[in-house]
Amino acid sequence: MNNNQINQLVLDNLNTGVLLIDDALSIIYLNSSAESLLAVSAHRLLNTDAPQLFAKAAPRRQVFLDALENESAFTERKVKVLLPDLREITVDYSVTPLSQGEQALLLLEMLPIDRTLRIDREEALLSANDTSRNLVRGLAHEIKNPLGGIRGASQLLALELDRSELVEYTDIIIAETDRLRELVDRLLGSPLPTKFSQLNIHEVSEHTTALVQAETHGSLIINKDYDPSIPEMIGDREKLIQALLNVVRNSMQALDSADKIGRGGTITLRTRILNHFTIGKKRHPMVCRVEIIDNGPGIPSDISERIFYPMISGRAEGSGLGLPIAQSAIHQHQGLIECESEPGCTRFSIYLPLKPIEDRLA
Repeated sequence: MNNNQINQLVLDNLNTGVLLIDDALSIIYLNSSAESLLAVSAHRLLNTDAPQLFAKAAPRRQVFLDALENESAFTERKVKVLLPDLREITVDYSVTPLSQGEQALLLLEMLPIDRTLRIDREEALLSANDTSRNLVRGLAHEIKNPLGGIRGASQLLALELDRSELVEYTDIIIAETDRLRELVDRLLGSPLPTKFSQLNIHEVSEHTTALVQAETHGSLIINKDYDPSIPEMIGDREKLIQALLNVVRNSMQALDSADKIGRGGTITLRTRILNHFTIGKKRHPMVCRVEIIDNGPGIPSDISERIFYPMISGRAEGSGLGLPIAQSAIHQHQGLIECESEPGCTRFSIYLPLKPIEDRLA
């Protein structure tokens, strides 16, 4: 094997996409990793304009020209690259000026970071869920104990009072104490242990949509896009229903607040299988993804990063408990809920690992 063959072998097996650009900013070479990263063949990219690879071409053109003129290398991080199918990916890239005789060249190296960003985001969500759950449980227990004392004292006081109007006051204290205890119980989540059994995720979804349709008297349009090949899984049916119901109800309330129920507001439930999918740091052979998509106004940007924390709600009358409880229930299944939102499209994605039945029931 000669040196050229060795060099080509190394270049084609790099994880980094490597492109060579001439002084007219045309692509004159790219390795196999660049073809895979950009989802296009070398034949289609050769002699095309390099800045057009990027979602924002004009700024890239200027920095490439500056690098050629000043013979200075530079690096940019978290830059969007536009694929032929109009999808965007995020990359870190470096540009290094080279020279071949009198011709100036640029070496462009691209490293995809979408997977890294996604893992970081998932780990942050899981960490936030653990932290908030532990904090809320500790706080809820501290609140619950004195509430029991207040209720008991109010009941004893009511027995000692003769005047009916005074008893009304103790009744108010007892009623409000019960309301606070119910809120605390919701913060603590279901006291029942997780009960895993074999189930069909579409039966869970159908049950959930029936409940939501009953709440809206059938006026809400719910589209279903199911993958019938998804096998039965192992999970806690009641907790999965509660989690899915909380997310779907969140979408329903967003449409209701925008007065879109019965006026073009829709929710789509979509299920798909993902192979070799990572949740947090753990890679799973097979994962079921359940998407809940609505065409409502979107989540306010000032709370979009905190919607899975308790007491965070975009509605004045919202408790901010539904999504944290749903995240906690899915977390008990080693899964995760993610959210992407913009005006006109909010997408909640629930990821549930699918494991062999004998592994989960063992």
